[in-house]
Amino acid sequence: MKKIVMISSMLFLLFGCTKVEDTYRYDDAIQESWTEIADQVSGKMITGFWNEAGYFNNAINQSDLGFQYWPNAHAMDVIIDAYLRTKDAKYSTYFSKWFEGVKVKNGNTYYNVFYDDMEWNALTMLRLYETTKEQQYLDAVLLLWKDIIKGWNEQFAAGGLAWRKDMLYSKNACSNGPASILAARLYNLTKDENYLTWAKKIYEWQKATLYNPSSGAVYDNINGETDAVNQTTLTYNQGTFLGTAVELFNITKDQIYLVDAQKISYYTITRCIDVGNNILRDEGNGDGALFKGIFIRYFVDYLNLEGINPDYRAKFEKFLVNNGKIAWTKGTSLPTLFFGSSWSQPPVGNSEITAYASAAMLFESLARYQTKVK
Repeated sequence: MKKIVMISSMLFLLFGCTKVEDTYRYDDAIQESWTEIADQVSGKMITGFWNEAGYFNNAINQSDLGFQYWPNAHAMDVIIDAYLRTKDAKYSTYFSKWFEGVKVKNGNTYYNVFYDDMEWNALTMLRLYETTKEQQYLDAVLLLWKDIIKGWNEQFAAGGLAWRKDMLYSKNACSNGPASILAARLYNLTKDENYLTWAKKIYEWQKATLYNPSSGAVYDNINGETDAVNQTTLTYNQGTFLGTAVELFNITKDQIYLVDAQKISYYTITRCIDVGNNILRDEGNGDGALFKGIFIRYFVDYLNLEGINPDYRAKFEKFLVNNGKIAWTKGTSLPTLFFGSSWSQPPVGNSEITAYASAAMLFESLARYQTKVK
């Protein structure tokens, strides 16, 4: 154990002393504050997507009344963000409506065949509990956690949480990252060591199986039947592994988590990008359109830590601001305020909930962090 700590410290010092070049500049031309922009975008999350049946529609302005379980969690996260920032009851009035509505639309249950979908809804419900202290939300989280953890099996890939209940051999970053964040946050709430054990166990399995420690890349999945690793890197997976590193650093103060967080962040902002604009790249419509916002959420959690190398912090903050400025000046057109899968151009046609929620998370994150960046 002492040897591991010494190696961790050495890695931190070595990586922290790397020279960081900032090779881009953005046009500093936005008149509105991030708070003013977040007010507009998050407000339209309700007026554009809310369905009175108690959920968020698939697309804006009634153009697709369909329902998807996991994007609804992120849409509600935007509403929670806005409420925590403003304390305006126009946001909190949707909390219980959403909680009841998604259960009905999901077949009168919070369970789902996708473990990651349940994890996202559990994370959102945990935030609702922390915000309101209403027991119904925590009860649902604990119900989901008991089902989620059944996804762990060592029959395939020596551990890890499965992606789907009917595909136990497929172990994905998308099902392990959010689960370890959830476990860490349940530990913070309850101080039950069992949750911390799970958070570390899931993180260490993912680190050993789906993480490249030399580059900071988080790989997508391993097929437990063949042990073949899909080395695709997505901002979603980078973000959730980063999120766990942040949670575990806050709990343990072990520097190795800060080392991991810096590497994950640096890889993402240099490799998962649109080089023409130096922003997070377009990862496609549908589910992929939501990935960037997930990374940004946990990226800002990371930037709120103390102890980040100042050169890296400066580069990371410039990258964050650049994404916001490009998304606001190039990624939408007023007054429609639609967002698509690319933050460098407005969408053709309507705006999907996944793309819109992703952009809304960007602006809420910038509003939350605006005392440090302009």
